[in-house]
Amino acid sequence: MDYKTAVSDFLNYCVFEKGLSTRTKESYQNDLKVYYFFLKNIYGNNFNINKIKEKDIENFLKNQILLEDKTTTIAHKLTTIKSFHSYLEKEKIIKKDVSVAIKRPKLIKKLPKTLSEEDIDKLLDINLVTAYDYRNKAMLELMYSSGLRVSELINITINNLDFTNCVIRIIGKGNKERIIPLGEYSMYYLNLYLEKRSSLLKKNNEEFLFLNNHGKRITRQGFFKILKRILKEKDLNEDISPHTLRHSFATHLLNRGADLRSIQEMLGHADISTTRIYTHISKDKVTNDYNNYHPRRKK
Repeated sequence: MDYKTAVSDFLNYCVFEKGLSTRTKESYQNDLKVYYFFLKNIYGNNFNINKIKEKDIENFLKNQILLEDKTTTIAHKLTTIKSFHSYLEKEKIIKKDVSVAIKRPKLIKKLPKTLSEEDIDKLLDINLVTAYDYRNKAMLELMYSSGLRVSELINITINNLDFTNCVIRIIGKGNKERIIPLGEYSMYYLNLYLEKRSSLLKKNNEEFLFLNNHGKRITRQGFFKILKRILKEKDLNEDISPHTLRHSFATHLLNRGADLRSIQEMLGHADISTTRIYTHISKDKVTNDYNNYHPRRKK
């Protein structure tokens, strides 16, 4: 089988069998395109994938390092390549998975940015005048109070809300469902927004909760622009991303004594090791508390 046909089969498998999102599919597709151009220089156009050797993958990674790719980017490309070769072996398209023995590069872990509780209060202090103000307030309150990814936020439908039981149903990565508690602030401002939402519909019958100025589902880019504008208005760090609200949610919960397993469940992390990064952030608070409160911290 030639490379391009194999990639097409693999991507279809990822979408229809594994239930991966369109965004993940595009990410895999881009990684495998870069991989293809490297292999094409070795084997020419439309080469047979059974020709690929372990050494080719190793040389590909070395080449990426020379191009000054970030360690995280290289690791992501290797993950894609490993998934691709594993699929090919599983489907008996290739005789042997030559990527098995290749180790992932060591990642330099960076602690995620967070906002202080004071800055969160400042960000969420929105003057409610227009229907868009009510929408923005409800979006930010919900995102911070529930630790949502931006992709999860924009895909919420009205039917996902359960005010009776004070929960929201979220469809996360890999179409995995999780139920998250709704706080009083979130429910209050969501109800206020729902009273104004009909003025944003513009004769559309839209099921998604948060709408843009065309009466359609708000986009990732749209939400990002709104956040940037509000950050600027509040004189807050404009480098903050939507994901910072999610990091702040987890960090503030941990600082106030929440159980790590509960935070893992609310964030939708498959592995608790992903959630443990927030324990490193909270060590700053431990140090500050010691310096501020221990009676023998100084001579």
